[in-house]
This record gives sequence, C-alpha cells and structure tokens, in this order.
Amino acid sequence: MATSAVHYPWYKKEDTDAFFALFQNNIANFVIIALTMLGMGFPASIVFGQVLPGAAVAVMVGNFYYAWSAARLARRENRADVTALSYGISTPVMFVFLFGVLLPAMQLTGDADMAWKIAVAACFISGAIEALVSLIGRWVQRHLPRAAMLGAVAGVALTFIAGEMLFKTLEIPVIGLLVMAIIIVGLIGRISMPFRIPTSLFAIVIGTALAYLIGATEDGQFSDAFTHLGFYPLLPTLAWFEGLGLLFTSMLAVLTVVLPITLYNAIETMNNVEAMEAAGDKYDVRECQAVDGAGTMIGALFGGVFPTTVYIATVGAKWMGAGRGYSILNGAVYAVATMFGLIAMLAAIIPVSVVAPILVFVGMSMIATAFQTNDTRYYPAVALAMLPYFANYVMTRFNNAAGEVVSDISTAIVALGQGAMFTAILIGAMTVSVIDHQFRRAAVFALFAAGFSFIGLMHAPRLALNAAPDFALGYAVMALFFGFYALQEARQERPLPAGD
Repeated sequence: MATSAVHYPWYKKEDTDAFFALFQNNIANFVIIALTMLGMGFPASIVFGQVLPGAAVAVMVGNFYYAWSAARLARRENRADVTALSYGISTPVMFVFLFGVLLPAMQLTGDADMAWKIAVAACFISGAIEALVSLIGRWVQRHLPRAAMLGAVAGVALTFIAGEMLFKTLEIPVIGLLVMAIIIVGLIGRISMPFRIPTSLFAIVIGTALAYLIGATEDGQFSDAFTHLGFYPLLPTLAWFEGLGLLFTSMLAVLTVVLPITLYNAIETMNNVEAMEAAGDKYDVRECQAVDGAGTMIGALFGGVFPTTVYIATVGAKWMGAGRGYSILNGAVYAVATMFGLIAMLAAIIPVSVVAPILVFVGMSMIATAFQTNDTRYYPAVALAMLPYFANYVMTRFNNAAGEVVSDISTAIVALGQGAMFTAILIGAMTVSVIDHQFRRAAVFALFAAGFSFIGLMHAPRLALNAAPDFALGYAVMALFFGFYALQEARQERPLPAGD
C-alpha cells in the first residue's frame, strides 16, 4: 500500500516567530548600512534608492529559492517538518564591505557615485567567486570535521549575536528583561502566549508599547520615523559594469579584501548548512553556495553592494518549528518595505531592546546545537573553535584603534581576530584529528594554517606574501610535532616480520 503524501503548508503559526527573528536580524543590518553610508557622505538617493533596494532584491531572490528548495526536500522525504534555510546579509561581511570597500573607495575617489559603482563591481565579483567555490563545496564539507565548523559558527553566535544582543537587551532593563522573559517562556519553555499570539510578535508588541508608555524613546522618535517614506523602485542598473573598469584600474587593491571575505562567506554558508543537517534537514552545500553567489550577483545588478549567505539564524527557525512560510514572507516583506522606505521607519519606531532578546535566543540555539550534535569527546574542539571570535569581536568593535586599545591586555588579540573563521575551523579540525588519533590529518590542517598565514588569510590585515611569518612558522612547527606522532602511530601499526 503506497504511503500518502504529507501536506507541507505554505504558512503556519510557527513561521511567524521565525519571520520576526529573521526580519529583525536583517533589518538591523539594513539600518546599520543606511546610517553608516550616510555618515560616510553617500547621498540618500544612493543609499535608499540603490543600495537598499539592491540588497532587498538579493534577499527576496534567495528567500524565495530556499522556500522552493524546502518544499522539494519535503516532497522527497515525505515530511512536513522541513524548515527552509534562512538567507540574508552576513554581519561580519557587511562590516568588511562597509569599511574595507566603500570607505576606501569614497576616500580615494572623493565621488560618492564612483565609490558606489566600485563597491557594486566588488560585490558582483564576490558573488562570482562564491559560485565557483561551490564546485568544491561538497569535498570541503566531507573533509572538515563537524565539531570544527559548528564550533566556529558557535563563536560567531556567542559574540556577535547572543553576546552583543544581550548587551542591547540590558540597555533598557525594564523593557529588555520583560521581553527576555517572554522569549524564555514562549520559545524555550514552549508555553503559549495569551490568545495564542506568536511569541516573537507578542514580545515586540508588548515591549514597544511599554517603551512608549514609560518614555524610554527619544522625543519625536515616532513622528521622525515617517520622514523616510517614499517610493524607491527595484530597477536594474549598469553600475556593476561601469564599476569593473574603475575597480581594475584605480582600485585593484580592493580585490585583496574581496577574496578572503568571499571565502569566509562561502565557509559560513557551508557551516550553516552543516548545522541545519545536524538539526535534521539535509541540503546540498554545493547548491547553496552557488545560490548564494547567484543571489549576490543579482543583488549587484540592482545596485546592491553586500554579499548574501545562508543565515546563521536557520537553526533558530528550526527550533521554533518553522516551515517555508517565514522565508516567503521575509522575501516579500523586504521587497515592499524597501520600495516604500518602511525599513528605516520600522527600525526607528521599535527600540533595539525590544528585538534584541529574540536574537539572543537565535545565538543561544546555535551554541546549543554545536554541542548537542557532537559526541561529548569533541566538546574541547567545539570550545576551542569558538575562542578566536572573542578576539575578532574586540578587534571589529574598536576598528583601527583596536591594536592600541587592547595592547595592555595582549598584542595577539588583533592578530587572532584577523581571519578568525579560518583560524577557528583549522584549530578545531586539528583538535578533532588529535582526539581521533589521526595525527597525519592534524599535520595537514596545521600546514593549511601555515599557508593561510603566509599569504595573509589569517593573522594579517591584508593579503600579501609572508604576511604573518611568525604564525606561519608556528603552525609549521605544529605540523612537525603532529607528524612525529603520525610516524609513531605508523610504526606501532606496522606488522612484525614473519618469525618475530
């Protein structure tokens, strides 16, 4: 008797919680982009008329594709509990493009329009590189230990998401702690809110209302939020093509920033797909990297300047019980919200302390998944892989002054923070290999670390030959040490001659 096909809904109640978690995470990035670019001297016509609409197109395309991909997986495995992959702008990548591409282009050219076109071209190239990287995505996924990849993701979750959002939560304790209580009861305790309102929506409504009741918002905040309303059509542009000529003449050095951050983006996609597989939904990492690259390129065709990726919030959505509806809604809402200037308006109305606890939950779920989906003997590897992101967090928050600010603590903080994703994964992979007594494999990972340090992918501010010689030498010594134990293992396993 044939098994009847299960019904995979277009939308369900749990999608609402996941939608608000993903929407608020993305909206925070959009607002940071707008405020930072305006502060750099870019006019509102470029920021609201080109950059944000282009980013919205990329987010829309990716979310719609991953909703379709989730439906395909649900049909193939005949399951109704499949969760679509989250999709958006990676926060670390966003900061690199803001301060490593847009700002230098603006300073060098002194022309906002020219600087924007250079950044669009850099974004287009980044997408093309990630699409090419997808050809080896499966091979990398097979050979990198899960504990190392998920440990690196957990490091991002602990610092940039759960940690920083906890700080934001407590900036207005009366509001933040109440909203956190709602999140703990509704999403962790899985207890229904009054009238069965989705937890995230209930938290935002109650928190925002309380903020205005107690006067925790700035004077005129509500009315000022409407000044950004307007019509910003989603139209393609040839800025990427014009920017290519500028990029390969006067701004070639920008490519030394684009290459490593694109590799980081591809690895972030791989890590998050791996985390989703551990949570129960297996997607093709190679396909996802190709889609992320294509989404980034499409966004650039519409004026966007920020690469997109499978989002770290996906496991949080899985924990919430979401399906594909949250992804569809997120893509549609971003298109409409950007076209009519609603994103900046909503961000101005809703206090950060109201949405921050939701993101604390997302980060917390990522950390928990890193441990829950690995054998207990790999816990040290997970923990070690998380540590480089402490340095990366400090380094990025102090920007160019980081070296001077943290010098009294340790001169290694900045170096450890540079290329933290590569450092986290490779050190985690070495630890997993040693735990499994695969010393030859550990030596190979150490040699990769030495090579990455030599060319500047790790522990250096930019790509260059002999970029971090002390670290390259240190990792080479590690490789020799692991190699010694690999030889010892080989001797012990060698069969004795006949008669001995």
